[in-house]
Amino acid sequence: MVFAILQRLGQMAFVMFGISALVFLIFFATPGSDPAARIAGRNASQETIAQIRIEFGFDRPLPVQYVLMMKRLFVTQDLTSYVNRGMRIVPQVAEAAPVTLSLVFGAAVLWVVGGIVFGVAAAMARDTLLDRGLMALALIGVSMPVYWLGEVMNLISQSRFHDSWAFSWVPALGYKPLLSDPVGWFLTLIIPWATLAALYVGIYGRVLRANLVEAYQEDYIRTARAKGLSPARVMLRHALRTSLIPFVTMFGLDFGALVGGAALLTEVVFSLNGVGRLTYQALLNLDLPMILGTVMYASFFVVLANASVDIVYVLIDPRVRKN
Repeated sequence: MVFAILQRLGQMAFVMFGISALVFLIFFATPGSDPAARIAGRNASQETIAQIRIEFGFDRPLPVQYVLMMKRLFVTQDLTSYVNRGMRIVPQVAEAAPVTLSLVFGAAVLWVVGGIVFGVAAAMARDTLLDRGLMALALIGVSMPVYWLGEVMNLISQSRFHDSWAFSWVPALGYKPLLSDPVGWFLTLIIPWATLAALYVGIYGRVLRANLVEAYQEDYIRTARAKGLSPARVMLRHALRTSLIPFVTMFGLDFGALVGGAALLTEVVFSLNGVGRLTYQALLNLDLPMILGTVMYASFFVVLANASVDIVYVLIDPRVRKN
């Protein structure tokens, strides 16, 4: 077990190295890309560009540039933006990360619980009116774009019905830190959580329902029923457990992507200055160090989420342990 964990950590480190090298080469070694000219700005003289190239070390071999940049990003943590001179990358990412993590963690709880409830209820009521109603509701959730649903929620809770008893508790848009104001943090994120989770509840519920229906055709389910086990026990201890494998796989990919910045639209609609908005602004300005910092942050969580999925496989499926 320990060896397997160490092996997985080694794979994570190798993947992180590959991602960092690839991103560095794309932005710093692609023909026609000159970071010195980007820093110098328009109409800069060749003397100024040459001076910047020496100052930032762009005149050195690429392997040396890569090592120096990784050192400044991970060791000394003094890598600064090329657009906003003097602004350090690591503190900016560290400041934005809690916002995105708070948003995605809360939404993940809602969509996992909601997806399981929808999937189980629909599978147990297969081909009934309840099943069709739940699947139709899930399809509606999947069909609504996050930015549209978020704007509708803002229109209802922040404008038209804000003074009513139903939404008078909704605070202004923005983010409040968990440690300094836990109640404000919770109230601020309730609607963004529900908005982001609405899409995934529908997807996960439909996938789980299909897996459960398929599982009920297996021999081990018939055996469990023949032993006289209750329908609830058959569902929870046998069918649901094995049907969660695709569910967990999807969760690992979606959670890692959202934490890495894919929740951009939700952050923009609700004025949350998270990693998604930080990455978007860096891409608009072609701020290469900021892009590198946010990509490394995103890749870390994607790799970590996939490693966690492998561990969860072992816990929920006995067949994986035997292998």
